Amino acid sequence: MTTAIIALGSNINPIHNIQQASEHLFRLPESRVLAVSSLYRTKPVGYLDQPDFINAVIAIDTHLDKYDLLLQLQNIENHCGRVRPFPNAPRTLDLDLIDYGNQTNTDPKLILPHPRAIERAFVIVPLAEILPDYYLNNQKVTEILHNLDLTGVEKIECV
Repeated sequence: MTTAIIALGSNINPIHNIQQASEHLFRLPESRVLAVSSLYRTKPVGYLDQPDFINAVIAIDTHLDKYDLLLQLQNIENHCGRVRPFPNAPRTLDLDLIDYGNQTNTDPKLILPHPRAIERAFVIVPLAEILPDYYLNNQKVTEILHNLDLTGVEKIECV
């Protein structure tokens, strides 16, 4: 099995959509969930005139090929009503494949590891919570964490 890291984000009915996506990830074929982070409220990046996001990270072990996993993630996004009107627009659900077995992939359809993950506190904070010793871009996640601005990243409690 290959370990994959998936980042989840939403700012339209976000807690519901993250929970729904998590349920789908638990049912992925040939896969099992290893760890699920807490939920974090974060400020939008890029297009700022929109609500805050709720983010999380899930680690899985999978027998799915990286492209099959990407297709499964896109199907979950579509099932949850994802539309892409413009870059960084508000969204019902965003599922990003951050890493797949520490592989490097330069195909424009799937760049691995995710090219901006190490710059994004909304990915690294929840990843450090569940896998602090994980390596991304040949750097330990906790080391990446120390170099990020964590302003606006707030762990939330769900009821």
